[in-house]
Amino acid sequence: MTINEKVFGKDAAGREIFLHTVSNGIMEISVMNYGATLVSVRTLDRNGDTGEITLGLDSLNDYMGDHPFLGSSVGRFANRIARGSFTLDGKTHTLAKNNGPNHLHGGMVGYNKVTWKHEEAETNDSLGLRYTYLSPDGEEGYPGNLAVSILFRLTKTNELIIEYEAETDKPTPVNLTNHAYWNLKGPGKSDIYDHFLTLYADSYLPVDDNLIPTGKIAPVAGTPLDFRMEKAIGRDISAAGGYDHCFVIRGRDSDLKTAAKVFEPDTGRTMTVQATQPGIQFYSGNFLNGLAGRNSGVYKKHGGFCLETEAFPDAVNQPSFPSAILMP
Repeated sequence: MTINEKVFGKDAAGREIFLHTVSNGIMEISVMNYGATLVSVRTLDRNGDTGEITLGLDSLNDYMGDHPFLGSSVGRFANRIARGSFTLDGKTHTLAKNNGPNHLHGGMVGYNKVTWKHEEAETNDSLGLRYTYLSPDGEEGYPGNLAVSILFRLTKTNELIIEYEAETDKPTPVNLTNHAYWNLKGPGKSDIYDHFLTLYADSYLPVDDNLIPTGKIAPVAGTPLDFRMEKAIGRDISAAGGYDHCFVIRGRDSDLKTAAKVFEPDTGRTMTVQATQPGIQFYSGNFLNGLAGRNSGVYKKHGGFCLETEAFPDAVNQPSFPSAILMP
């Protein structure tokens, strides 16, 4: 396995941003320390041709501008927190509101917009990068100094493993995930309608008009959200109004369990997602609107999908949901 480093540019403070590409000869990933971002994943198709399978941008300036979290590591709390506030140990904390009345993906300057420290990480069967960031007490309204570590590893058996660790000095909400957009046929080439998706979930979290969970857990049976058996993403997407839902993964929360599987018949590519989190957000790129992507590609509505493994959205305000509070 090999790793290649190059300078991708400089952030607003003049610090160098490094792009690292890790390859095992069949598959390669590129990650950078701005936003601990997964910039690229390239792998073979059934004909032995290598191709890109994630949506991305050409330059660091593009990533530093506005974009829909392409490949971003998001936190301190991924997904939405209702009304941008929560009460913990009798104290109400007010967060940045950056999604209408709500807080989304860490706020105005979430983890996707900071520069992380980095070091190479190697094991007997993998090679990758570890990114670390100290999120200070009060950042975006969150309590506690939070030391965060995100490890990206590519294995010899074509696994991309992302491991998250965090340590705090005060009780605080933590929900870390990666926001990669996937298109197994190739980004900018087609929509995702003919990708076949299986979700290992019998239930989901209904939401209100602001995409905040109602607190209920509902069965997927008899709804357009039923992916328990393999189904083309496009089959019921109109009936669903597009997908942007958190599904409850089968199995115990702390166990590594299969959450999703995607098959693209033209290329023969298959992706399996495993996670230890209780939920997985399936998002069908509803708000992609002609974004200019890498290599002159254009990312249109439903041109990519996300499978974000996560704690339940708004868990800090929903006592019936599994706790997303990290204790010192």
